[in-house]
Amino acid sequence: MEETILKDVEKVKNRTLKERLFRGVLALQHLIAMFGATVLVPFLTGLDPSIALFTAGVGTLIFHFCTKGKVPVFLGSSFAFIPVIIAVSEKYGDLRFAQGGMFVAGLIYVLSSLLVKKIGVEKIRAILPAQVVGPMIMVIGLNLLPTAFDMASGHWILAAITLGTTLIIKYFGKGFAKQIAILFGVAVGYIVALIIGFVDTAAISEAAIVSIPTFTLPKFNIGAILIIAPVVLAVFMEHIGDITTNGQVVGKNFIEDPGLNRTLLGDGLATIFASLVGGPANTTYGENTGVLAVTKNYDPSILRITAVLAIVLSFVAKFGAAIRTVPQPVMGGISLMLFTMIAIIGPKTIKREKVKFDWKNIIVMVTILILGIGGSFIESRFGIFVGIRITESVAISGLSFAAIVGVVLNMILNGIKIK
Repeated sequence: MEETILKDVEKVKNRTLKERLFRGVLALQHLIAMFGATVLVPFLTGLDPSIALFTAGVGTLIFHFCTKGKVPVFLGSSFAFIPVIIAVSEKYGDLRFAQGGMFVAGLIYVLSSLLVKKIGVEKIRAILPAQVVGPMIMVIGLNLLPTAFDMASGHWILAAITLGTTLIIKYFGKGFAKQIAILFGVAVGYIVALIIGFVDTAAISEAAIVSIPTFTLPKFNIGAILIIAPVVLAVFMEHIGDITTNGQVVGKNFIEDPGLNRTLLGDGLATIFASLVGGPANTTYGENTGVLAVTKNYDPSILRITAVLAIVLSFVAKFGAAIRTVPQPVMGGISLMLFTMIAIIGPKTIKREKVKFDWKNIIVMVTILILGIGGSFIESRFGIFVGIRITESVAISGLSFAAIVGVVLNMILNGIKIK
């Protein structure tokens, strides 16, 4: 990572003002993509949104340090921890106990990274072939789409204008304009929303220019730890899916280089840091992977610029308030495209790896898709839980459960043995 930083410094010295502005705009685009989801978690759990933004930025830099600056990801607030943070808050009346639980969860991630390093990458690759990874990627994108639809449903016309503008620029634009299609789309959607009176700007005028977040230290309680720590079991496979998806977008195998052990370490240390100052647990963000897929610009240093912007903006309350006034339908329109781009990578992975469509692989792929996509529908429609119940408040379902079943099923049907 030290060599990467030195190279970044040298490159910055040689860049023209135009190049620096171009990279700054790309970083801002990533910031807008992740902002809504990152601050939503603290809003739902009672944590400080400014601290969440701060820990997302610092966590991203920690992740890039651990992964030698090779993986172009942004770490934001993890939705998987929402129910257990709320459960701890209601039971113990103090969010600092939730911080203690997230500290232990991050520590488990770090220990998992050491275990993965000992097992070896080849064994990881053996249990994660394309017939498993491809459907996992599809599940990630398709499971996110309902969220995008919910966001867009507040004003479908605004969502359509935002999405339409972005698609027109993406497919008919040239050069610099094409790479900032998302920013163009959000800007046009926001302007239209202002014109029709869909934006409440009161929060901007009321916000202070500079505000220092109230950092808090964690408290530890065995009960709170037992509620929160098991979530790691649920998000482990999600992490593998996110890193694999990011690698497929970029065209590199990040599971092998810099290694799954390093990405797990980065995620774990970022979550430990967040827990020490009052932020939510961190995770890699599909929104930013979607931006990579749209722009085709995979430079990890741009995500590091985004991280620095997030840190700075955590202290600039007025700008943060302005970002929060971007209407949900505008972000919903953009998200429809971003999440669809992620889902499409799944079939591309299966095609590129030339997966053999025999009955064994078909069963594996269909099982992952049914469990990953249909599980939540079955539970909501028929009240039948599809997954593994760990505790009253912690369960493995959705992508995590589908991935576990898919991996085991593939090993059984295809006779894969890990020695």
